[in-house]
Amino acid sequence: MKCPYCGNIESKVIDSRFVNGGANIRRRRECEKCGRRFTTYERIEESFPMIVKKDGRREEYNREKLFHGIAKACEKRPISVETINSLIDGIERHLQEMDVPEVASSVIGEKVMRELHKLDEVAYVRFASVYRSFKDINQFMEELEEVLKTRKGK
Repeated sequence: MKCPYCGNIESKVIDSRFVNGGANIRRRRECEKCGRRFTTYERIEESFPMIVKKDGRREEYNREKLFHGIAKACEKRPISVETINSLIDGIERHLQEMDVPEVASSVIGEKVMRELHKLDEVAYVRFASVYRSFKDINQFMEELEEVLKTRKGK
């Protein structure tokens, strides 16, 4: 592992711990040249299906892209980064359990909306407005009315 301070590629592991329920490993390292310590995180590289976009294009699954979309919807809401990462972990498990070579982006979008609806109604409406590409205020109002109906049913 390359030292972020001096660039040396030799380091030794001082401590290792599982994080995120064992999904990641946090390693504390010490550079053998300069002696400074730094932390690295390891994650199992998982294979995900190709994502088929609405226009038919195919692209590799990208966790960061999904994170940024959800984080934007959750901006200025009482939702932690841990909660967002947990939501994405659940979506990734779902994708792996599907065990298919390709999946429509709409499957992921709908799953995100269901989870956000349970988590925070404002974040849900924000995500839905971008995901569903509301054409006018009437579509937006229809979605809000559905949220209000659901709330009254609780």
